[in-house]
Amino acid sequence: MKPTKTLISFCAAALMLFSSFTAEDPKAKLVEKVEKTGDELCIPYVRYELPNGLNLIIHEDHSDPIVHVDVTYHVGSAREQEGRSGFAHFFEHMMFQGSDHVENGQHSTLVTEAGGSMNGSTTGDRTNYFETLPSNQLETALWLEADRMGFLLDAVTQQKFEVQRGTVKNERGQRYDNRPYGLVEEKTVAALYPLGHPYSWPTIGFIEDLNRVDVNDLKKFFMRWYGPNNAVITVAGDVKPETVIALVEKYFGSIPRGVEVKRMPKMPAVLDKDRYITNFDRIRNPQLNISWPGVEEGNKDELALEALCDVLSNGKNSIMYQKFINTQVAGRALMLHDGNELSGMVRLSITAFPGKTLAQIDSMIKVTFTEFEKRGVKEEDVLKFKNSLEVELINSLSSVRGKASILAHNYTMLGNANALSLKSAELKKLTKEDVWRVYEKYIKGKPAVYLSVCPQGHPELAAAPDNFVPPVRNTTAPEAAEYKNLSYHKPQDNFDRKTQPTPGPVPMAPVPDFWKERFDNDLHLIGVRNDEVPMTTITLALEAGHRQEDPSNAGISNLCAMMLNEMSTTKNNGEVINDKLDMLGSDLTFTSTRDELVLKITALTKNLPATLDIVKEILYTPKFDSLEFQKDKNQSLQAIANNATQPDAIATNVYNKLIYGEKNILSVPTLGTTASVKSITLADLRNFYFGHLAPSICKVVVVANEDKETVISQLAFLKELKSQTVVLRPQMPDRPNGKRLKIYLVNKEKAAQSVVRMGETTGLLFDPSGEYFKASAMNYVLGVDFNSRINHDLREVKYYTYGAGSQFGSDRYNGVFTIFAPVRTNATDSTLLDLVDIVGTYRNKGITAAELSFTQKSMSLGEVMNYETPRQKSDFLKRIQDYNLDRDYVKRQTEILNKMTVADVNALAKKYLSTDQMLILVVGDKKEVYSKLQKLGYDIIELDTDGNVIPPPSTESVPLQLKDTTGPRK
Repeated sequence: MKPTKTLISFCAAALMLFSSFTAEDPKAKLVEKVEKTGDELCIPYVRYELPNGLNLIIHEDHSDPIVHVDVTYHVGSAREQEGRSGFAHFFEHMMFQGSDHVENGQHSTLVTEAGGSMNGSTTGDRTNYFETLPSNQLETALWLEADRMGFLLDAVTQQKFEVQRGTVKNERGQRYDNRPYGLVEEKTVAALYPLGHPYSWPTIGFIEDLNRVDVNDLKKFFMRWYGPNNAVITVAGDVKPETVIALVEKYFGSIPRGVEVKRMPKMPAVLDKDRYITNFDRIRNPQLNISWPGVEEGNKDELALEALCDVLSNGKNSIMYQKFINTQVAGRALMLHDGNELSGMVRLSITAFPGKTLAQIDSMIKVTFTEFEKRGVKEEDVLKFKNSLEVELINSLSSVRGKASILAHNYTMLGNANALSLKSAELKKLTKEDVWRVYEKYIKGKPAVYLSVCPQGHPELAAAPDNFVPPVRNTTAPEAAEYKNLSYHKPQDNFDRKTQPTPGPVPMAPVPDFWKERFDNDLHLIGVRNDEVPMTTITLALEAGHRQEDPSNAGISNLCAMMLNEMSTTKNNGEVINDKLDMLGSDLTFTSTRDELVLKITALTKNLPATLDIVKEILYTPKFDSLEFQKDKNQSLQAIANNATQPDAIATNVYNKLIYGEKNILSVPTLGTTASVKSITLADLRNFYFGHLAPSICKVVVVANEDKETVISQLAFLKELKSQTVVLRPQMPDRPNGKRLKIYLVNKEKAAQSVVRMGETTGLLFDPSGEYFKASAMNYVLGVDFNSRINHDLREVKYYTYGAGSQFGSDRYNGVFTIFAPVRTNATDSTLLDLVDIVGTYRNKGITAAELSFTQKSMSLGEVMNYETPRQKSDFLKRIQDYNLDRDYVKRQTEILNKMTVADVNALAKKYLSTDQMLILVVGDKKEVYSKLQKLGYDIIELDTDGNVIPPPSTESVPLQLKDTTGPRK
């Protein structure tokens, strides 16, 4: 969007004023104003600059009483020194450990108690910290962010440093080392970029680098990069700019300017030949990852490269899908361009099914590119990409967090917060010639990094022998000169920063004013008008989920969803229908849940009628093609086999089997078993679908920027659903809990972590204003809040885990209480000791008055955050519909919550928390954990990855050393 003449002349004047800024003058100066004048894609904002170099961006949005505050620092792992990796990410953790006027852990506590949420993130190029809060808490958010920008270092101690060093190691274990294909990024960048390149190491860093540094190294990192002149504050939501400006001047204006920070030069990757490398992982399916040098974010070729990747691999009509997925050669074929500040890369990732080597996959890729060269890029390819990207960009504007994130990112990376408008304009000008040009420039015949990820012990599956070994990193280089002679200057204020701001009146929760409708065929609809974005989302759900399966054909609902996603009908094949949807920019996705077979429809409202014509065709006349059935069945079988190699999936499946018992369908994975899926026939699938295609078990939820009458008329085709009798399968009740706690162990050799689940059935069914709701409130400070007793002890005190907690999971038929904790392998036994002690102490000694007050404030004040986005509105309406709730149930929840006493909570804890009746599941390396678990004194039952009992070892059990502290349940 072009600025007006008035803005141009004003900006020129403002630039001349910059040189006259002084520390004594904290006033912010307007430097930019962007307004929306038509229907272009634009986020209106004003940008100010303070004399200390801090930039402030403000976007007004009064649609919900919410405010989002983002503080982005232009420092990521690319600013680090070789051999000192992980500093940027490590410091992100340290910024939550308290500052001069905010005690350790209080940042999270204060935000949560105010009804908000908060977090931070680190990339190679930037680090950001953000809070989303009720709008009356704006000043609290700015006070907190200013305190850690200006008053952090004296509060950074060696003890806090050690805790967070342990936490970062656990994060690496959970997200990288213990995750299938988790080291792909690390191995790729080490081969793509030269030694010492800022992108040649992962953002999280290396453990050996983290082990070498101390707290003083981290303090220097803060002094070098965390000055206000290297930051932008973005405030979006229900605010007035003049109020925001005054508060930012008050809290940030006196923070001294930091060391000068210059933009880094572009550093594209350059390869002289193909580089082949291999990584061995605890996986079943080999994966080939090819990475070509790409372009940096904002480059003139970036959009065309994104379009090229979309044309090649996105959607069922793409050449990659047809070549690899349709032929059942692979389960995944994904190509994308990843543009960062300094350079970028084009990635192609193909996960092969067993029976194919990666050399064969590599040959097929070359053939695929040859076929693409003969086919070329078509006008409709580019139009589909334009439509899909337009929808993606519009959806990103549905929340104040989304808009603030876009503004902050674009200003930090590109120096232009209004880059969204420019991208939208560039998108309209994109041509097929642009797409073909970048293919020839960056892909065709160009060298790349070929990373083969192979199952351990199978080097023969690699694409080619390794011909490249990344050079040894320099871990002994002296500290860079830019970290010498740094000093820490605290702000000088004329007010007391110790005083926490007093929030204004609590805003009312904007519960959507929804409508209901019931068709003559007994189909129920519920909806709400939402005019914030020109989009419509519709959820159509049939009660035909996992619960309605016979154990002998478990997985049929999931397979049915897969088949419907093929989009083939008796009138058109799937390719034709997918083409139509792509041209509309619409998305139809079928999924299967425990309870339902669900269709999610997303469309630009202007294209909704045409989209619903396609929906009608798919719903009423699906083809269920035999070839597609065999393909989807094979993919389902491959997914089942692959899950048997993944610790988290193993833990979920085995835990459900233990909790629910073998007679309950919930003890069987939603994907089914190998035997059950193999037994499913095409006739079975047709009978399952059409036998459940009944209006009496169909529910529809609509969020649209249209009135009720228009929506109902567009959905009139659902009146054609014919009534039929559907006999739903009876649901098994919760089975009784065991009499004594036992440990169930699944061996996962060389696992980087142990996945721990601990729980019991409760008999609590979902009731938003009954005992389930009260029990959930009781559990809030035990295992829900970030500073809950479980997470605080295991993460912040002991640093056994990156994150742990507990939850009550209930629906119409079952209720389960579960504790979850992925932990360091060498802390597995200590974790179990701590969990039994934490739960036992909470049960016996109860909640404190302060904890109850915190719970009441956090849960009730946070209600205003629950209705902002179309998805949130849809989830709320579906809950109303599923459980036949009235409009006032939210108000009733708040009343119940605020009336709860310490005695009420303690009674619930005694009733529902009994570790003597819980089971413990550990998925981890038996060699490392078994002997330690034996010493705890519990019975240990070994299971295989399907949850079947393995005969116990012949060694005698060790005398009991750990006793339950909770006593029997009343």
